[in-house]
Amino acid sequence: MDNIILISAAGAGKGTQAKLLKEKYNLTNISVGELFRSIAKTGGELGKHIAELQKAGVLIEDKLTLEVVLDRLEKPDCANGFILDGYPRNLEQAKMFDEAVKGTFKEVSTVILLEVPKEILMQRITGRVNCSSCGEIYNEYFDEFKKPGYCNKCDGDLYKRDDDNEESFNRRYNTFMTTVQDAIQYYKEKGILHVVDASISKDYTFSQIQKIIEGKND
Repeated sequence: MDNIILISAAGAGKGTQAKLLKEKYNLTNISVGELFRSIAKTGGELGKHIAELQKAGVLIEDKLTLEVVLDRLEKPDCANGFILDGYPRNLEQAKMFDEAVKGTFKEVSTVILLEVPKEILMQRITGRVNCSSCGEIYNEYFDEFKKPGYCNKCDGDLYKRDDDNEESFNRRYNTFMTTVQDAIQYYKEKGILHVVDASISKDYTFSQIQKIIEGKND
């Protein structure tokens, strides 16, 4: 089974597709953002350092990020294949990772770029609301509600995350477009980049990803 890198701007459904891939192909899903948040909660010198950088809104150093990712990939659950979500974020990280895993089971053979027009991404992010009780996620633009402001499943209160606003979205989108383009070109030149239209539905997106994976493994 392939090791896979998922690349997309916020709101493209990367986390959803990673979960579907995990369930379908028994791959280990590694969200680097969640990995860092988990380490930050543990305390200790490394945890405190990461927590301070996150609080300041500063990206974790490339070398440290690589060390954390490589350590995670050593765990037994990665032996059957893995999905990297949120890494690499730039060309330097892509090259450092490739050099570090060259000739090992950790080499990546499939990079999937989820493409969604900016205006749709904006609606997905700024319209997102979460249930405070069961955690279900909805969108004010795309979903219908039995009772406005309340969860359709458990009737819990719906709330919006503080960073799900237009200003935050534009900042994150511009950062993504600025930093990741060279990495995308790098993977394209290596012949392992696959571009998927992720603007229609999660099921359509996953069907396209399945064709890529299963076509490579026929």
